[in-house]
Amino acid sequence: MNKWKSIGFAVCLLIVGPVYMALAGDISLAGDWRTADRESAGIAPDPRDHSDAVLQVYSARAFSWRGVFAVHTWIASKPRAAPHYTVHQVLGWRAWRGLPALRSGAEVPDRSWFGSPPELLLDLRGKAAARLIPAVEAAVHRYPYPKRYRLWPGPNSNTFTAWVAREVPQLGLELPTTAIGKDYLANGSLLARAPSGTGYQISLQGLLGVLLAWKEGLELNLLGLNLGFDPLGPAIKLPGIGRLGFRLDN
Repeated sequence: MNKWKSIGFAVCLLIVGPVYMALAGDISLAGDWRTADRESAGIAPDPRDHSDAVLQVYSARAFSWRGVFAVHTWIASKPRAAPHYTVHQVLGWRAWRGLPALRSGAEVPDRSWFGSPPELLLDLRGKAAARLIPAVEAAVHRYPYPKRYRLWPGPNSNTFTAWVAREVPQLGLELPTTAIGKDYLANGSLLARAPSGTGYQISLQGLLGVLLAWKEGLELNLLGLNLGFDPLGPAIKLPGIGRLGFRLDN
């Protein structure tokens, strides 16, 4: 009986967040991607007025019902004096149409993701950005799944962003626990650095694992959904909801 109670408790922990997000009404479950908002949020500096290098990472709730569970993440880079940003991201619809899932191209970096406003996860400018942009772009070109996309458990858009973060640990990028797919380790690996580069994780194909790192704290991955606790925040992390609590300044 205690065994079944434990299983029931674990199931409740996994679904309470997504259920809350579905009932809260903040995520449209019946949106039309053709008319959804794709305007700039005004977060990224205009390259016409800002000549310094800029390197940013964004997240936004995934489109439609997927947003109840997860976010979509992407990377934007602008070398010094560049006339535009280059956005690096993995797009499922491209793979479904027989195109490479990975796309790097001139794009507005801070557009809403089909109705979901973007959240800035990393913002480097000037010399710090200029120093890391070549390493980030090299990591983008080394991504091992440029033509593959699988919504769950990966490889997907968050697998890509986490790959780049692990390849360039100087970014110190902490991805939200709602970035489902971030724990899908490349080439069948069982052990890897945490995306922030401040610890390590063990993961079985993104379905089961544990992460322990200075920035992320402790995260448990069950079927791709993450539960976590950050003692330095302090904060708890719940599936669907993400981080609840405080965050130490980077």
